[in-house]
Amino acid sequence: MSSSEDVLKSLVSHSKEYGFVFPSSEIYDGLSATYDYGPYGVDLKNNIKAYWWKAMVQIHSNLVGLDSAIFMHPTTWKASGHVDAFNDPLIDNKDSKKRYRADVLIEEHIEKLRLKIEKEIEKAAQRFGESFDRDMYLKTNPRVLGYAEEMKQVRTRMKSALEEGNLEALRNLIVDLGVVCPLSGSKNWTEVRQFNLMFATELGSVSGEASTIYLRPETAQGSYVNFLNVQKSARMKIPFGIAQIGKAFRNEIIARQFIFRMREFEQMEMQFFVRPGTEMEWFEYWKAFRIKWHAILGLGDSNYRFHDHIKLAHYANAATDIEFNFPMGFKELEGIHSRTDFDLKAHESFSGRKLQYFDPELQESYIPYVVETAIGLDRMFLAVLSASYKEEQLEDGSLRTVLAIPRCLAPVKLGILPLVKKDGLPELAMSIFNALRLDFTCQYDEKDAIGKRYRRQDAIGTPYCITIDHQSLDDGMVTLRDRDSMNQERIAINDLKLLLHERLDMSSLLQQLI
Repeated sequence: MSSSEDVLKSLVSHSKEYGFVFPSSEIYDGLSATYDYGPYGVDLKNNIKAYWWKAMVQIHSNLVGLDSAIFMHPTTWKASGHVDAFNDPLIDNKDSKKRYRADVLIEEHIEKLRLKIEKEIEKAAQRFGESFDRDMYLKTNPRVLGYAEEMKQVRTRMKSALEEGNLEALRNLIVDLGVVCPLSGSKNWTEVRQFNLMFATELGSVSGEASTIYLRPETAQGSYVNFLNVQKSARMKIPFGIAQIGKAFRNEIIARQFIFRMREFEQMEMQFFVRPGTEMEWFEYWKAFRIKWHAILGLGDSNYRFHDHIKLAHYANAATDIEFNFPMGFKELEGIHSRTDFDLKAHESFSGRKLQYFDPELQESYIPYVVETAIGLDRMFLAVLSASYKEEQLEDGSLRTVLAIPRCLAPVKLGILPLVKKDGLPELAMSIFNALRLDFTCQYDEKDAIGKRYRRQDAIGTPYCITIDHQSLDDGMVTLRDRDSMNQERIAINDLKLLLHERLDMSSLLQQLI
């Protein structure tokens, strides 16, 4: 088992044991690629949502919210192109009987070539020391140049095959590259086939009278069909955006890797409507804003990178992904797309209703262009969890497992711990608990030795523990323990609330985005 598989396996186990994520319907042996969020998972998800919502809607005066229905008129998905074009190119391995996305297999091959380049650079840096010139090495080293040229050729062939819809060319590329099945190591591949990802169901109670509708595969279309409703009711002027958080559904044949790819998932999406011709300026703005939103969480700058799309979607004139270094490698976390006027124009055509904006500055009406940011909430949850999970060897030789979750996102902010269950300590601890519980998510715990209780709080990511001891009864001070450094300081009970707001509030992060 590789180290990445070990990390993912540890995350799955830890998530279940400590109430973050459970396999869905587990008492019935579960349901593939569906999960339930436990007590701490719900709080972490809600805190991520709050951070996204405040950073988008609260900071930007030209962004407003929407919560559109999961069920939409079926013509919506015809207009959007999902009925005809929402497909994945899938390929089966005849020996393992496993199915894969053909484009992902090729992208993983490209990633292996990139890692070979990084390995060559790492070896050269060690060899040449401070005199090493990375840029010059990339331009001159024959082996590096060879890998880079191979990556370029593979990308070119894949882009051509995807744009032409040439499934045979896609399979030929997989065969030519010698791509093997990750499970069996076999190169025995079937043909590549397209598979539509939408879930269909029936609206109506009588068989034969029902009409086919779909579970929405994205939340974005709700913003487009409500464009004029929102613009007029909220009195918005272009440029403005519509943000929403909601469930979406995709019939992923190869759903796997824990909560990274599921059939039922949650999205945080924003559609930003702009004057035609200004879309690239706003595309760059939102790229910069969204990567900063990620970076200030402190999960590690090296864990992020931009990846421009090799093949643009039918609606886009520019698209990039923010990829995160998950336990299984760099994968898409968030997408930023310039969608042109495709969606509004299509809905105008199919509905027969005008979806145009009258621009008072230009004194003319037009269909706005759209720049979209879309992040998977479940993937963001996994990113936070995987970057925060640590197993540390302490000075006394013991091992502690800690979730170093960004403090403002932590599901429990404070552990309130009386040193012993007598001598008036529980009563004082409970009074502190009651004084702080309206401001922070607190957990009261008086069971077991104090060291064991610290470990429990570390395991769920609690930033601070407040320990009440006998001296607290005399001097009105308590011990505040920091999760990450394990340092302890004495703080006056009366000063706790103000101090903790300074250290735990989301405001300090949001201030960096203004």
